[in-house]
Amino acid sequence: MPPRVCVTDEAAGLIARLRAAHGPLLFHQSGGCCDGSAPMCYTEGEFRIGAADVLLGFIARCPFFMGGAQFDYWRHTQLIIDVVKGRGSGFSLEAPEGVRFLTRSRVFTDAEADALSEPLRGDVALAAVRDRGVQA
Repeated sequence: MPPRVCVTDEAAGLIARLRAAHGPLLFHQSGGCCDGSAPMCYTEGEFRIGAADVLLGFIARCPFFMGGAQFDYWRHTQLIIDVVKGRGSGFSLEAPEGVRFLTRSRVFTDAEADALSEPLRGDVALAAVRDRGVQA
């Protein structure tokens, strides 16, 4: 089964540096506030996961969530988290580094889409994250 979200090597390196400086992290794909639809990186506990939020997977050992309504539009798309130069305008942890996370995407093939299972949402997703040893 293909991952719903993956990360470039450069972004994974930045995530590792941020985790070393700030501790456990989580990501939430912004739905239009601040940096538009940029992935936002938060320290554990800074962003509250809601009942409708969807756990897309893990990138560089960090859980990655998206709002349920937004997921309904993007469900056939793989998100590829990258990093580019330039400061974003959001609240994401990488902003002081002079870079910003960026979501690239590609549409799943029909075979990949057929192989995907329904992602976990809300409290069930949080329980899965905690079972993996991450607090969200």
